[in-house]
Amino acid sequence: MKTLLVAEFREGKLRVKYSQLLAFAKELPTEASMFLVGSTSDLPQFDGTLYLADVAKYGEYNPTVHKQLLLDVIAKEQPDRIVFHHSSYGWDLAPRIAVALKAAQISEVMALADGEPVVPVCNAKLRRKIKSQTARTVLTLQAGAFGMEEDPVGTPTVVPIDTEACKKVECKGYEAARIEGVDLTKSEIIVSAGRGVGKPENIAMVQALAKALGGEYGGSRPVVDAGWVEHDRQVGTTGRTVTPKLYVACGISGAIQHLAGMKKSDFIVAINTDKDAPIGEVADVFVVADLKQFLPILTEKLQSR
Repeated sequence: MKTLLVAEFREGKLRVKYSQLLAFAKELPTEASMFLVGSTSDLPQFDGTLYLADVAKYGEYNPTVHKQLLLDVIAKEQPDRIVFHHSSYGWDLAPRIAVALKAAQISEVMALADGEPVVPVCNAKLRRKIKSQTARTVLTLQAGAFGMEEDPVGTPTVVPIDTEACKKVECKGYEAARIEGVDLTKSEIIVSAGRGVGKPENIAMVQALAKALGGEYGGSRPVVDAGWVEHDRQVGTTGRTVTPKLYVACGISGAIQHLAGMKKSDFIVAINTDKDAPIGEVADVFVVADLKQFLPILTEKLQSR
């Protein structure tokens, strides 16, 4: 089995999340190569073949040109899988490649089960394993779903690629999405509520602790979907990715999507009645307790200082 990984180059530099592509390939018995429209001054680190097109010549994004460059590499490599990030680049280019190859496309892959991709369904409350019915498959990976414990290392064998395809559009730049309400990405202290808070009235305890710590409150996707916490306070792959100095997870089990949005916090405190909750794997301090009893006591102690 062969896999072609599609890395991204944006605003003059290689996007470091290419390591997630390598982590995906590592979970499979596969020979992996990589495609990039980028620069020799900023190359991904891995031991393998890198098909490199010059970003100065072809631009950071151009649908027609990038598609043809990639199709030329696919014709040479004959990969079984072509893997993109589930990003604006992947959203646009992956379906173009799938149509051109008459291949199945599986979007937002979050895990592998018996070598087959797993995707979220029913608003990410369930998972489904999918088996492709075509010889080749185009996939996009959910942000943060695959990760490496250490930074990738190695020096790729660079194969320069060119095309005669003509540009039809020109990328002029990028515009940041306007953030409304609170911006959790700028908060140094975040206290988040999960499904374990039990009922909407208990969100007030999380808010009180956040205030006592001088921070902001947030929430996991289930409590946001339930309307208990505002959408702009959601932490996770479909919300905000945050890196505060202190992150306090209250009643959050630690689903992959949530961990991807906060696991790089400097210090993580988790409060949960389940001592085996997955969030314990990233927590610096794990408090096994009923948060309805623990939070008021902790908040009172902080307020009395």
